[in-house]
Amino acid sequence: MAKKRIDHIGMVVKDFEKAIEFYQTIVGFELKGKITHTNGVFQLAFLGFGNADETELEIIHGYNDNLPSEGKVHHFAVNVDNLEEEYERVKKLGAQFVDPEIVALPNGYRYFFIFGPEGEWVEFFQR
Repeated sequence: MAKKRIDHIGMVVKDFEKAIEFYQTIVGFELKGKITHTNGVFQLAFLGFGNADETELEIIHGYNDNLPSEGKVHHFAVNVDNLEEEYERVKKLGAQFVDPEIVALPNGYRYFFIFGPEGEWVEFFQR
């Protein structure tokens, strides 16, 4: 069987530039590139953290403007090595929290969620 990994998560948004700005400023992604799809309609942006083999976030605009309030992706998780530091960083930037506390699971994993610009949930996760 071929080696597999998740290459990217595609997320449909209503406001392309607002989504890109949010994911760069609040979450800490780097914009890797923007393109217009070969159909001339869809705008695509790829964001990551600068690693060649990472899973990227693909922001898609122009596909469907009739999105539910929570967007087309319920959540995705960003792995961090210091959850408290990241919590304080996004709090200072004005992020809106889904729940105001860091949650600890029985296996020791911890996380918190913030709302993205179109209602999607962004999870910050520490194993």
